[in-house]
Amino acid sequence: MNEERDGGFGERMDTRQGDHTGRAGPGESGEHADGEQHGFEEQLRDLLAGDAYAIRPSPAPYPAIRRQGVRERRRRFAAGGAALVALAALPVGAHALTDGDRGVDTASGPTPSVSATRAATPSPAASPSGPTRPATSGQLLDGVTFQQAARGLEMCLAYDKQHAGSRVGSSDLGKPADYRIILAMHSTGDSNAPGDGIHVVAVKEKPKQTRLICNIKDGETQGLNVSVGGTSAPEDGAAVYADINSGKLYQQSFLDKGNWKLPFRWGIIGTVRPSVAKVTVSYGDSSATAVLDHGWFVADGTLNQQVTLAPHIKGYDAGGKLVYDSDNDKTYERTLP
Repeated sequence: MNEERDGGFGERMDTRQGDHTGRAGPGESGEHADGEQHGFEEQLRDLLAGDAYAIRPSPAPYPAIRRQGVRERRRRFAAGGAALVALAALPVGAHALTDGDRGVDTASGPTPSVSATRAATPSPAASPSGPTRPATSGQLLDGVTFQQAARGLEMCLAYDKQHAGSRVGSSDLGKPADYRIILAMHSTGDSNAPGDGIHVVAVKEKPKQTRLICNIKDGETQGLNVSVGGTSAPEDGAAVYADINSGKLYQQSFLDKGNWKLPFRWGIIGTVRPSVAKVTVSYGDSSATAVLDHGWFVADGTLNQQVTLAPHIKGYDAGGKLVYDSDNDKTYERTLP
């Protein structure tokens, strides 16, 4: 307090003193006048100094002001933090992109509330990530579920992609969603490929007609046969066209000829013209009426005897007229190798 007072107001008093001349008043002697003048000045200086100190305002309470400022800043900071917490707690809508974006998620801004009377906008249907089901449940045999067949197809396509570099002129077979599964069934092992498993047969029409026959054992792809184009009969060909690689489904290894494991689950596939309404297949001691599935025929059965002849196929139109007989088809191999 003393330093502040001395350094401020006291200095100004010293300056004012320099304005007095110190001359004696009229009628007074110099010495007496000087004495009285000196005494009067001393008294006046003391009075003025005392009065100035008495009326001077007290210095500002700096520590108290600082504490108040700190408290105010803390209060504002706390209020701002609470607002940020409240903002973070608002609901945020998330939109999942599928298929081509491969599950990339993006977030939108806060979603406004919707009244109960407002009609909700329907969500767009998600793009299918798996194959199409067969036309009938009877095309999934021996307890093989559609999920297992779809997983098998996925494995086969991955297997093909992994080994594509070792084949000349190979091309990408596409993704599972491009295909329709037309047959899934038990596969019997033989001396050439021991161990049982499952066969999965799938087809697609675009950009080229493609057919896959895949064999899966112990959760791994053991064999894959692919036909791209040429799976249908020529324009001037027969009304029914058996797939030339169907033998993989209806015969065991030629190394075991005459010594097959029985009973034996067999299958056969091929394409038909739109005029064909019915296809029948007989094989050894078994026979079946084929399922017609989007231009394909699919037949199966269980063989209980050893055979030497391939399945016998017949096709009929809507009026029941025979329009195809494999016995009369010169391109069809009627005997087994």
